[in-house]
Amino acid sequence: MDLHIGDSKPTDEEKAAVDALLGPPESSWEGAARDEMRAADLRWARGGREARDRRDLLLPGLHAINDRVGWISGGALDYLCRRLTVPPAEAYGVATFYAMFSVRPRPATVLHVCTDLACAASGAAELCAGVEARLGPGSGVSVQRSPCLGLCERAPAALAIKAGDPVRTAVAAPATVGSAVLAGSAPDSADEEPPAVTAVPQAGQDGLVLLTRVGVVDPTSLDDYRAHGGYTALRRAFELGPAGVIREVTDSGLVGRGGAAFPTGRKWQATAAQPDHPHYLVCNADESEPGTFKDRVLMEGDPFALVEAMTIAAYATGAHQGHLYLRGEYPRALRRMEHAITQARARGLLGDDVLGQGYAFDIEIRRGAGAYICGEETALFNSIEGYRGEPRSKPPFPVEKGLFGKPTVENNVETLVNVLPILTMGAPAYAAIGTGRSTGPKLFCVSGAVDRPGVHELPFGATLGELLEQAGVRQGLRAVLLGGAAGGFVRPDERDIPLTFEGTREAGTTLGSGVVMAFDDTVPLPRLLLRIAEFFRDESCGQCVPCRVGTVRQEEALHRIAERTGAAAADDIALLRDVGRAMRDASICGLGQTAWNAVESAIDRLGAYE
Repeated sequence: MDLHIGDSKPTDEEKAAVDALLGPPESSWEGAARDEMRAADLRWARGGREARDRRDLLLPGLHAINDRVGWISGGALDYLCRRLTVPPAEAYGVATFYAMFSVRPRPATVLHVCTDLACAASGAAELCAGVEARLGPGSGVSVQRSPCLGLCERAPAALAIKAGDPVRTAVAAPATVGSAVLAGSAPDSADEEPPAVTAVPQAGQDGLVLLTRVGVVDPTSLDDYRAHGGYTALRRAFELGPAGVIREVTDSGLVGRGGAAFPTGRKWQATAAQPDHPHYLVCNADESEPGTFKDRVLMEGDPFALVEAMTIAAYATGAHQGHLYLRGEYPRALRRMEHAITQARARGLLGDDVLGQGYAFDIEIRRGAGAYICGEETALFNSIEGYRGEPRSKPPFPVEKGLFGKPTVENNVETLVNVLPILTMGAPAYAAIGTGRSTGPKLFCVSGAVDRPGVHELPFGATLGELLEQAGVRQGLRAVLLGGAAGGFVRPDERDIPLTFEGTREAGTTLGSGVVMAFDDTVPLPRLLLRIAEFFRDESCGQCVPCRVGTVRQEEALHRIAERTGAAAADDIALLRDVGRAMRDASICGLGQTAWNAVESAIDRLGAYE
């Protein structure tokens, strides 16, 4: 039996938000007024399969309502469901899945204050307390404690979102109580966010490959991008042909930079070889791993590079439609990418005839809405299609049946941007950078107890110590977290660990997506572990029992350990190990499989509870 919203009706503003996205309703079946002009609607129903095929517009529709009003009422949800022929129960399940949406009334302005690892180590608790004291009931601002906002290099951070037409945003980072309150109460008066180049300590240095244009090129100018080598790689791709591009990528040794390290060339070849059509390209820009912000910096500082790289990937794999799934907490990256795509389309670099080569390709941006699990590729596909962002069982793999059940290649931003130097310098030259099994340059997101936090570029094979020295690590280093919340802690004396996928694996840890968070002895380690456990409990989609129950039990045990010592604490540590093994062995996706990693490493390598 389906859920019925009740007698609530959409307001004119809510209807206008939906109609701006979908166009005006064509019949009373879609929510138009029943008047004599639509008397024919009583004789037959319109829509059917055609309407159901627009299910993928459910997430943009929810964004449209939430952006305009600040929350999603029952009447607004019912109207959107009628327009898309989506069962209200399913739409309610989607709307309540994402942290950025609310189905309960709230003020038009929401101030998200980050409480995750980097911000927690920089005084997020005091910041939250001060902001909540200043912006209490009646202030017109809802203060929400938020997971990582991807602003770790400027921790602590806050993001204000004020609903309206248009929606307005403001960032305060590094935030004080005063700047966060200003951002929340008057977003238009908040200080301008610093340029992306401030997150790149190496900006302008010789020898950079992936960051060479950040801070040098105007990110809003297509002409400036082309004057600095832009679209050279795409022209070479057309010279090589799809098979030649895949061969270059394969020979370069490029592997995925999101953490799984799967060979990119093999993924592209497998997708291109599928007889089923159409093929799709999906760029995963939903980096939600605490401590990760490299994709944000690339999109804000060099957006045309991602547009060009997506075009090359699509050409090589036979795709004519690309989707950029962009994290909802990245308003400036959204504006930069929208502008870049519009400019590229206007100049014939996207559309029906890219560069006059007879190849058609275009990009559509889909915004996430606050769900870490959507970083998993199949959960991301479900999210785009208008379903809850829950991972799918594999096989079939995405190269066979991915987005909309069709062959799909999915890569993150950093992986795709690596394709540009591969084609411009050639596969052998690219492969000569790094090591034999981890080739090319790598971006590292360094934050915490360092003097120069930000995105650092080093060739694979550099050691952890070299990276920390480059970032200016401070005295009193207590621990380093590699790979983010899903990664592992290492000791301060393990600085000789080579920063490669195989090197970190041999050292009993993980490189992940390139997170490096340094913590000094002023940060209580048990509190960090508890925050990691809270993060995984909140972000578990709940689909599988090992993760749904295991993340809760992990957090409960850590709470008890914080209050106990001796034998009682030992019993809970033993329980943690059992729960961790169960999650690692039986969870459907990587969230549950890695939720125990950081806690385990802190116990075994750092003696966190001794």
